[in-house]
Amino acid sequence: MKFFHSIRWRLQLWHGVLLVTVLTGFGFTAWRLQRATQFQRVDQELDRQVQVIFRAIGGPGGKPPGHPPHDGFRPPGPREERSERATDRNEEGPRGPREFAMPALDASLLADESGRTYYCVVWDRDGREKFRSASAPPDVPCPEPAAGSRDARLRGTGRELFFYMPPGERFLIGRDVSDELAGMRRFAWLLASAGAVVLMLGLAGGWWVSTRALSPIAAISAAAARISTGDLAQRIQTADTSSELGNLARVLNETFARLQASFERQAQFTADASHELRTPVSVVLTQTQSALARERPAAEYRESLAACQRAAQRMRRLTESLLTLARLDSGEAATTREPCNLDRLACEATELLRPLAEEQKVTLEVEATPTRCEGNAEQLGQVVTNLVSNAICYNRPGGSVRVKVATEPGAAVLTVSDTGQGIAPGDLPHVFERFYRADNSRNRGAGGGAGLGLAICKAIADAHHAALEVASTQGQGSTFALRIPVTPAG
Repeated sequence: MKFFHSIRWRLQLWHGVLLVTVLTGFGFTAWRLQRATQFQRVDQELDRQVQVIFRAIGGPGGKPPGHPPHDGFRPPGPREERSERATDRNEEGPRGPREFAMPALDASLLADESGRTYYCVVWDRDGREKFRSASAPPDVPCPEPAAGSRDARLRGTGRELFFYMPPGERFLIGRDVSDELAGMRRFAWLLASAGAVVLMLGLAGGWWVSTRALSPIAAISAAAARISTGDLAQRIQTADTSSELGNLARVLNETFARLQASFERQAQFTADASHELRTPVSVVLTQTQSALARERPAAEYRESLAACQRAAQRMRRLTESLLTLARLDSGEAATTREPCNLDRLACEATELLRPLAEEQKVTLEVEATPTRCEGNAEQLGQVVTNLVSNAICYNRPGGSVRVKVATEPGAAVLTVSDTGQGIAPGDLPHVFERFYRADNSRNRGAGGGAGLGLAICKAIADAHHAALEVASTQGQGSTFALRIPVTPAG
């Protein structure tokens, strides 16, 4: 059935089974205790009536066999004891003691002060009936011999207590216990009714508790269903954030938020990449269409081809940058860590970019102390190249760029400072985003690229578990710092 697949129904089923088991065990135990107590009280009544009968008829010893002296039985004195022993000797025959002769009982001996009627039957040692009271049922069976001197049984609606006397006779006394059995039945129905009420209340309470406990699951399912249709802005609304399901909802909300941000970045990345590629493609198409429209001099053909070449080179740089970012994002470009000299990487990159600095009339200074770290030398060199080239391109004429490599406690630090216009405070949190340009000063005309250089630097830094930070003051310049963790020697 379908509802068996529901967690709520399965919890309710197990809760119901456990509750029924506990209630059944409790009810049966209570009924057994009540039954034992009731029959114990009846047996005590029968015991007392037996004592009354034996005192009245003067049975062997004046009391039922197996009973210790107690109130109502006075132990015989020395003279009475000698008389009793003499009587016993006179009654002994050649084969042992004589059988107990049960006299006729007065009806008053078979009733107590509360009006209850008793009956008694006596059998000899061979199981032959010797006495039966008028109130005794006709079908009272003779009890089997037992090791003890006293036993009890429930037969139909009668409770019977019987004694085994030393000569071998069996004395039985009993009374009708229909009222007690009816009371036990009423008690059983009371227990069953109370158990049914407790069961219904327990099931209702369990359903309420399970509904409240599993309500976050319904919220999670509904939110996931809405998200699966493309609405990534949906979140799981739950008031209880301290429970296990509340923690699960919080983790899923964080996951959905990261997923939404990832999709948004991917969509923005695709749109920006398309936009960046559209311009050089348009240049190539425009130049080729113009060249093919009519016959032109060779110089114009060369200009068209040069424009197409510049557009193609720009597309190549853009595609290479996109490919680098894609490999870094997917982990395909795994970072192999080897010991390398960060100061040497900085000097080599700076020397390669010195002609560009001279062209931009920017002074390039290097201060590098021997600094070793572990990382991918090619990727770290790309970071140095991107940071220094940005500092040169976005500097003012006559400005300077200072490259410094030093060692700090637990880290190797590369710092690139420029004296350009700086970055506005509102743009600082976004400078490492892909295709982001802080302002008009960072455009293609000034030598700016597609806005992927710093994004690549950030991706490489993350792959090295390094920190790439920026600090800037408008009108004074910017400083980029790369801190690579260094494991202490030894």
